[in-house]
Amino acid sequence: MRDPYQVLGLTKTASAAEIKSTFRKLAKKYHPDQSKEPKAKDRFAEISSAYEIIGDEKKRGAFDRGEIDAEGKPRAQGFEGFGGARRARPGAGGAQTFGFDFGGGEFSAGHGGGIDPDIIAELFGGRAGGQRGPTRGDDIAATATVPLALAATGGSARVVLPTGRTLDVAIPAGVEDGRQIRLRGQGMPGARNGPAGDAMVTVRYAPHPLFKVEGRDLRLDLPITLYEAVLGAKIRVPTLSGEVEMAVAAGVSSGRVLRLRGKGLPAAGESAQGDLLATLRIVLPGKPDPELSDLMRRWRDEKPYDPRAATG
Repeated sequence: MRDPYQVLGLTKTASAAEIKSTFRKLAKKYHPDQSKEPKAKDRFAEISSAYEIIGDEKKRGAFDRGEIDAEGKPRAQGFEGFGGARRARPGAGGAQTFGFDFGGGEFSAGHGGGIDPDIIAELFGGRAGGQRGPTRGDDIAATATVPLALAATGGSARVVLPTGRTLDVAIPAGVEDGRQIRLRGQGMPGARNGPAGDAMVTVRYAPHPLFKVEGRDLRLDLPITLYEAVLGAKIRVPTLSGEVEMAVAAGVSSGRVLRLRGKGLPAAGESAQGDLLATLRIVLPGKPDPELSDLMRRWRDEKPYDPRAATG
């Protein structure tokens, strides 16, 4: 057998953690039950034998000192060998070591030496001898971007999963942005008749042309005319469920926030139903108006006032 360090692609200065990590990667790559690499069985047996030597602190020390060879056999007469049949046998300190045969080579695992039992469990699904049981498939993630109105009332949204499958997902009324919905059994298929994983669908609100979401409240910039601001008016205000009428008091300033209670997002979980917060924005005519300009000049000259005085 080749030098075990060369087999694993390591140097003699490699740490125990590096040796274990490297073996774990190579063992997964060349595992006979799942690898499509040429001569995977022989390669797996070779890296397993190499790890049995340098993956064990005592055997590694003996090898580095030249007391045993790459197969674990003693180089000096009288040194107790590590060769022989690799079936159930006592290991160091009386611990049991178990052999695993893949037809082209075998490797051992046990307490106090040989291959780490955690790696065996990872490779064989928790069963000795390579007889792995059913394994659950991996979960997958997807995103459902839904209109704000649909998030408020509930409904269904079409989602394309990473597997390529398209599903209609039920969206509960008042669903929160960022909420995850679990679709059981819609993830990756399991191995050896194991159950499929789940699909975790994250709900996101699509941008709305009018409303901004703040918790359960909705914010809206609401344009009003100059004469509505001066004289007061009743105006129509859009909501998620249709327009409603709202009174604007005379002499209102731009930037004033009016609250429409219960017109935000519906209650969800421990969060109460939200409100609609409409911020008034005074908008002048699109084209210059000479009459309005004359009026403003008279105001400036006859009734001047400083709206910025409080901020000075």
